[in-house]
Amino acid sequence: MLKPTYLTQFIIGFCFFAVISSKYGNAQMVIGTPNLGFSQACASASFNSFSATFIFSPESLLNASNQFTVELSDSDGEFSDPTIIYTSAAGEITVSPATLNFSFPETTAGENYRIRIKSTSPAATSSRSVPFAAYYKTQDSPFTINNLVSTGAFCTGGSYLLTIDNPGSGTNDSPLLYPNLTFNWYKETSPTTSVFVAEGPTLSVNTNGTYFVETNYGTCTSNSFSNRVTISEAVSGEANATIASSLGNPFCPEQGFTTLSTIGGNTYQWFKDGNIIPDATSQMYQTNESGTFSVQVDLGDCSASGSIELVSELFESTIDVPEYNEMLADESLLVSVTTTAQNPTYEWYLNDSTISGATDASFEATEFGDYKVVITETTGCEASIEYLFTIEEALDLFPDVEKIPNVISPNGDLINDTWIIPPAYVSGTNTEVIIMTNRGNVVLQTNDYQNNWPEDDLNLTSISQVYYYIITTTDNETKKGSITVVK
Repeated sequence: MLKPTYLTQFIIGFCFFAVISSKYGNAQMVIGTPNLGFSQACASASFNSFSATFIFSPESLLNASNQFTVELSDSDGEFSDPTIIYTSAAGEITVSPATLNFSFPETTAGENYRIRIKSTSPAATSSRSVPFAAYYKTQDSPFTINNLVSTGAFCTGGSYLLTIDNPGSGTNDSPLLYPNLTFNWYKETSPTTSVFVAEGPTLSVNTNGTYFVETNYGTCTSNSFSNRVTISEAVSGEANATIASSLGNPFCPEQGFTTLSTIGGNTYQWFKDGNIIPDATSQMYQTNESGTFSVQVDLGDCSASGSIELVSELFESTIDVPEYNEMLADESLLVSVTTTAQNPTYEWYLNDSTISGATDASFEATEFGDYKVVITETTGCEASIEYLFTIEEALDLFPDVEKIPNVISPNGDLINDTWIIPPAYVSGTNTEVIIMTNRGNVVLQTNDYQNNWPEDDLNLTSISQVYYYIITTTDNETKKGSITVVK
């Protein structure tokens, strides 16, 4: 038997409508059966617009206050408690046939919905429409089960529990966050076919196979399905405990810690490079390091083990200057960085301001201040590493002074902190310099004076202390005098 087309349905309805009109004349409003503009309603947040066309007669009976409504049945097609899904404005529709556009509620889920049309002035009700499937897809994206671990194992005579991961996080939009949803579990029979197994948010498995779950949207197609998990029986007493990394492997530590997950069991113990990780006794373990991670899982009457060579994609880099540097006012400091980053970029900063044009791996600094260089990998991990360093003005330890000073103030203000003598007596001249206390105790004796006395705390106990010096040149010229050290 041929299925009626939209045109034939409309003609049949019109003929029925004409018969009814002939029977009752103009005394009663008659509304024809609504003709659906769709075969099934698969609604979502991005699409929820559907239509139906109907005829009514006589048009002259419509009052100016009349409104047409669209009522939705329950999922079994019954109108004991209908839902109004559209109401026209008063007097908006005056000509037959008419088309109404409407949306479905978010709670819609079933295979046998119907609609009907009602008028308010005069009051009339159409026959109910043909049944149709309707679902509102509140969640329509892939989700994870079994912590995204692709395998599971059960001991002989036991079972393995598959669960939908909850709550959703990151890229996992868990359908368990939507209480109105139901779920269907399937077992693969080939790479492209499967059979229904059971309903519910979990599935207890005691048969080898590959399983997955879909959100139940009936005959509507959707993207709300899980990853596949292969379950096997540990017949030898030892099963393979697959380990999954939430950030993949290799992973980018710039995104934070990756979560290592393994198959479900009774107890767990994690290891890194063969060494036990204290307190790592859960099904999941977080890390941002590279290394060989392994796990032992107690399944009850048997056990499972597995390992993963986890690789961090964070690049390596170095800088050739220390954190603190000194230079004289007329000097410069060449700073260079090296890196293994892919397609790196370089940004240099002085006192938190970008240095214009400084985009190379090296930079010649000529100013004092706080510097920063940021190395960014632009391919792959797209991570960044920054180095901080400071350049301060260096103290000139060998200034061209004419006289031997007799007062110093070693208070750390970089002004007159050490005893600076003329260049003729310092390092390189082989001049002997002796400094003594007022009691004659020698505190310094050298032929290579660096203009750096006193290097150590003098433990001054009074406002000032007096020391004495003897300077003897290579030609036996002698200079003597006192040094007053002021707090």
